[in-house]
Amino acid sequence: MEAQESRPMKKALLILNCILLSIGHCGGPLILRLYFKHGGKRIWLSSLLETGGFPIILIPLAGCYLHRHWRLGRQQSFSTTNVREPNNSNKLIFMKLPLFVASAIIGTLTGFDDYFYAYGLARLPLSTCALIIATQLGFTAVFAFFLVKQKFTSYSVNAVVLLTVGAGILAMHTSGDRPAGESNKQYIVGFLTTLAASALYGFILPLVELTYKKAKQAITYTLVLEIQLVMCAVATLVCTIGMLVNNDFKVIPREAREYGLGENKYYLVLVVDAILWQGFFLGAIGVIFCASSLLSGIIIAVLLPVIEILAVIFYKEKFQAEKGVALVLSLWGFVSYFYGEFKQSKNKTKNQTSETEQSEIHNP
Repeated sequence: MEAQESRPMKKALLILNCILLSIGHCGGPLILRLYFKHGGKRIWLSSLLETGGFPIILIPLAGCYLHRHWRLGRQQSFSTTNVREPNNSNKLIFMKLPLFVASAIIGTLTGFDDYFYAYGLARLPLSTCALIIATQLGFTAVFAFFLVKQKFTSYSVNAVVLLTVGAGILAMHTSGDRPAGESNKQYIVGFLTTLAASALYGFILPLVELTYKKAKQAITYTLVLEIQLVMCAVATLVCTIGMLVNNDFKVIPREAREYGLGENKYYLVLVVDAILWQGFFLGAIGVIFCASSLLSGIIIAVLLPVIEILAVIFYKEKFQAEKGVALVLSLWGFVSYFYGEFKQSKNKTKNQTSETEQSEIHNP
């Protein structure tokens, strides 16, 4: 088995995955909204875009394989003996069956989460959708508490409450927010499906962390890529079945011809969106590998103001008073959480220092 990454390597991977997560989280919804805004109507197709770019993962996987092959060759060339012992470090696939099954289950849940999110984004403005998704941090915190024994503080509880209240304000005050021609029922269903997507992905993130902890094999970044590949492939299969049942494949050529930006740009939107979403998903589980599911949820939530600004700039969406209040409550929740984490980390460092000093006194 490939050796687990060193601490400096994990820091570098954490930075890389934070960048991927940020680009994907901001760009994916923005382009997906562009699909709906100019005539796209296929929910299952847009769901498939969120994970359908999974073959891209084969590129870094191939790079990892070639790197291991090169490193193994160098080790053997410098070996003092001509006898070559069996070595498993350059095998093609690391994932064992139990981890494959767990990844497939998570991938199935992700497929349905894709549908909920796509349906909500089709019915709601991007800015409203982003604010509802802010509740995901609360769901992640709760599920992380039960699944991976994440410790709660008064600050994290405060953050959960503020995020929930912010979403509640949007639910009760939606004047001027509903897209033209959309019924009250469609808007409410869109709101509820977006909230369901937030809750489900808030469950998926700690579930991935639990899978890492329960896996009966060392978790390396190569294995993280394999997990991503399986998860997204299964999620794409779920969405493909939905497309077949809904006859989406037959409608795509006609929808492309009637698309507001033109047929060529229609397909360009689909491809670019699929690539951006892969950055999001890989970044999310990569951050979990390097740190925790809660940190992944925090980064997703912190990007909320960026999505809000992009929605107003590119799509001229309205920013009513209720959205402003919800945004302030969300940001307040984020600050509360970060302050709690900083304070907890400071106390932990202080306690460790105190224990070290006491140990030195008793053991001169």
